[in-house]
Amino acid sequence: MKTMIAFDLDGTLAESKQPIGDDMSVLLKNLLDVAQVAVISGGDWPQFEKQVVGRMQADAKLERLFIMPTTGTKLFRFQDGVWNTIYNDAFSPEERDQVLDALNKAWDQAGFGGEQTWGERIEDRGSQITLSALGQQAPLEAKEHWDPKQEKRRQLQAILRTMIPDHSINIGGATSVDITRKGIDKAYGMRRLCEHAGIVFENILFMGDAIYPGGNDDPVRAAGIDSIKVRDVADTSVAITAVIACLKA
Repeated sequence: MKTMIAFDLDGTLAESKQPIGDDMSVLLKNLLDVAQVAVISGGDWPQFEKQVVGRMQADAKLERLFIMPTTGTKLFRFQDGVWNTIYNDAFSPEERDQVLDALNKAWDQAGFGGEQTWGERIEDRGSQITLSALGQQAPLEAKEHWDPKQEKRRQLQAILRTMIPDHSINIGGATSVDITRKGIDKAYGMRRLCEHAGIVFENILFMGDAIYPGGNDDPVRAAGIDSIKVRDVADTSVAITAVIACLKA
């Protein structure tokens, strides 16, 4: 029996970097009544506050919600009325400098540039460094048109793999490339979660929109966790409704 339902965030529970909608907030509240819920994404804690935590229903069972920023290298839980950091697998200063240097060189080598940007292109999230091609605050419409077939990001991914082969480089979101230590992906995050929560893969159902070769949700499926590939937020809503009905039966 599934006792935990886990989700990707952008493209699954919400549009890229947008708050979850009212309907999704209600669905998550209802899901928390019948199961534990985990949300894992490349974004850092402030992004989760904006997109998920700050949008939850006042009577939701938040103690059953596991928030997993930066590809699961961090875990936050609601305890005694506040959100607490459970763990944080941060880069060392030397690792950070190596990754930042590689990102800048790979961007130049790929020949990208000239696009309008909104905010910083590279963000240090402590345990993950993320390149957002159009900047952290780029509007959704611009992001959707920059690399719809992922060709640009796959080019960056290939270059980076030659520069920093001891790191994991994954495509995420609409314009981003996420870099973590080697072997750290969403499957790693789910393993860490299982250790903390005392559950096994067989009890987890995962939903994500990037379950395909090279997608940053695919390691979860490849690790053996039952997974549902969703096309968009509407697809996820239908799946959650069905899961709630099954768990209540």
